[in-house]
Amino acid sequence: MNAHHIQYTEAVGRRKTASARVRIHAAKNSSITVNGKNADEYFPLTGMVKTAHAPLVALQASYAVSVKVSGGGLKAQAEAVRHGLSRAIAGLVPEQRKELKLRGFLKRDPRAKERKKFGLKAARRAPQWSKR
Repeated sequence: MNAHHIQYTEAVGRRKTASARVRIHAAKNSSITVNGKNADEYFPLTGMVKTAHAPLVALQASYAVSVKVSGGGLKAQAEAVRHGLSRAIAGLVPEQRKELKLRGFLKRDPRAKERKKFGLKAARRAPQWSKR
């Protein structure tokens, strides 16, 4: 991927159906590249960019981060990036694991869409009942 082969740490982050492959290298100033674009360009809302940057901000760490993310919506992707980034940092610097865990960045958010059942309109939504 990169012409100059720097040693990187890789981790996978997931949320709903979004999956992010995160690679981090040591760097003087933090930068996040998502699918070849800058994070600020890739995510339309500032909140999502903040979500993705959260682990770096929390630890005042600086890494060059490159992410390949697919599936899900943009918000889920941002959270998948956060998850993967946290895992990568925890793998690289085990002392920082506790702080990340405390903030809940290492937990895979298990909430996902429940499947639709037959005879119903949605997962739990029953057809409208009419008396007559």
